[in-house]
Amino acid sequence: MNADSETRAEFHSTAFVWQALQCVVALVALLLAALPAALTAILVWSSLGRPLLFRQLRSGLGGRPFTVVKFRTMHEARDASGQLLPDSARETSLTRLIRRLRLDEIPQLMSILDGNMSFVGPRPLLPTTIAAFGGLGQVRGSVRPGLTGWAQVNGNTCLTDKEKLALDLWYVDNRSVLLDLRILLLTVSVIVRGERVCDASLRTARAHLAARSGRVAVDTLPVNRHIT
Repeated sequence: MNADSETRAEFHSTAFVWQALQCVVALVALLLAALPAALTAILVWSSLGRPLLFRQLRSGLGGRPFTVVKFRTMHEARDASGQLLPDSARETSLTRLIRRLRLDEIPQLMSILDGNMSFVGPRPLLPTTIAAFGGLGQVRGSVRPGLTGWAQVNGNTCLTDKEKLALDLWYVDNRSVLLDLRILLLTVSVIVRGERVCDASLRTARAHLAARSGRVAVDTLPVNRHIT
C-alpha cells in the first residue's frame, strides 16, 4: 500500500468513527431534546396551527435525495398572483425566535441517526438548486449535509447564495474533526450572539473558490461589511 492509499484509508477510517460517534451523540441529544421539542410543538401549534412539521425533498450525500423534516416556522400566505410571500413576511415573532434558537432543527437529529446528515456540513438544499450549481454542486454534495455548517457560522442569512457556496466549498476541501468541533462551538456563539458576517472567512473562501475555478481571485469585499 503506497502513502496515498494509506492516507485515504486513514481518512475513511477516521470519518467512519466520527460518523458513528455522531449517531451516538444524536441519540442522546434526541432524548435530551424531548422536552424542548414538546414545547416547540406547542408554540408552533399556537402560532401557526397544524401541521406542526415541514417536510421537503433535499439533496444529500452524492446527490441522493432524502426528506428533511423540521418544525414549521412559516405560514403559506401568497400574493395576488399566487406566489408565496417572502420568508420574512410569513414568519411570526414566535417562529422567528424558534428559528433563532435553532429549535426548528430538532427533528433533523433523526436524519443524523439514519445516516442522511451529519452535525456539521453544508446545509441540505433543493435538488434543483444543487443541479444549478453544476460541477460545484457535485463537489458540495461529496459530503453529508449538516445541521450546521461553515456558512451558517459566518453569516448565514446575511450572505448571498454565491457567498454561501464559496464557504461550503472551502469547508469540503478543508474538513476535519477539529474543524467540525470548531463549527459546533461557533454555532453556540451564533445562537447566543446572533448571525454576524466574518469578512476574513469570506475572503479566504472566495479566494479558494477562484483558485478552484482556475481564475485569479479578486477580493472586492469591504473591510467593514454590514453586520446584522
